[in-house]
Amino acid sequence: MTEQQQLQCTAVLPPGLEECGGAELSALGATAVKPLRRAAAFRTDLAGFYRMQLQARLPFRLLRQLAAFPCRSREELYAGVQRAANWEQWLPPELSFRVDASGSLPGLTHGHYSALQVKNALVDWQRQQWGQRSSVDLDDPDLHLHVHLGGGQAQLSVDGSGDSLHRRGYRPRMGLAPLKENLAAGLIQLTGWDGRVPLADPLCGSGTLLIEAASMALGRPPGLDHRFALERWPDFNGGLWSQALEQAANNTRRVLADGAPLAPVLGLELDAGVAEEARANAEAAGVGSAVAIVCGDFRDFQPPQGPGVLVCNPPYGERIGEQGELEQLYSDLGRMVKERCSGWEFWLLSGNPELTGALRMKASRRIPVSNGGIDCRWLHYTIR
Repeated sequence: MTEQQQLQCTAVLPPGLEECGGAELSALGATAVKPLRRAAAFRTDLAGFYRMQLQARLPFRLLRQLAAFPCRSREELYAGVQRAANWEQWLPPELSFRVDASGSLPGLTHGHYSALQVKNALVDWQRQQWGQRSSVDLDDPDLHLHVHLGGGQAQLSVDGSGDSLHRRGYRPRMGLAPLKENLAAGLIQLTGWDGRVPLADPLCGSGTLLIEAASMALGRPPGLDHRFALERWPDFNGGLWSQALEQAANNTRRVLADGAPLAPVLGLELDAGVAEEARANAEAAGVGSAVAIVCGDFRDFQPPQGPGVLVCNPPYGERIGEQGELEQLYSDLGRMVKERCSGWEFWLLSGNPELTGALRMKASRRIPVSNGGIDCRWLHYTIR
């Protein structure tokens, strides 16, 4: 394909951040951006697709559509997949692949069976063509295909991201509890913080909100250390990819885009081991000198002078016996904020409305988001 040829693409996004993610794609040069459920559709050329893989902070994955075709039955899906692309180029038998599916059509209402139908279509075609077939690799396939069914149509796409883009590489892999990096970046974008006033997290844990904020303010691209599946595509353009890498690396700054200094970015964490881990994460992310994390109790937090933005993701109390203890934590947090943070904006991720009530504060905005499958609200309070 030529560099300027337009691609139809999809960004897979955290629930609640579809509009925000669409705005980010537009800022990176995408056109015809359309927010969807947990995703955004857009158009771009190959250079733009490479640029977004390296620089977009909110998507889990960026998919490139190979084909869209009418599809109202299992048989139409099978036949349509075999005609959908030049499989001699995209999937010779020595390459491995996997298929994921979403949506449904009559006779195929479960993603597993839809994916199986696509897999069967491909390996049957390969056997007819070469007398051998590709292996399926669920962990690190050479080609990762996605099929979406709905509205009488099938959309077949290929995943250029490889491992999920939320994994920036600056912290060890963790379970569901820690905030995912792309969600943290989206939450910071929703606050409107631009690096000109102090940012603080009095319950910072592994530091993800602060690290993502500092990385954004200083232009550090999230994907520079990522290994991308698109590098194994048959039409991979090495020259264009090198330009995208160089452009992304050149975005990194020590100050804000207009030369102004970055305001203080501060974190408190009660557990000394977790605080040390957060400092190590900030160093690994390249923002160790921009993020100050100290071991301490949020009840002792003393904010910097002037207005600022306070963010936090306190525990939600999912284990039995925690409720009473956490109600006291939220009550103390509300008291500290009201006593010491006059003139600040306060944003809190709530996964438990009962606990949030213990703050004794009224939110001016309540933005629905999902954190690890937990229905949450990103709550905004203006402290008078």
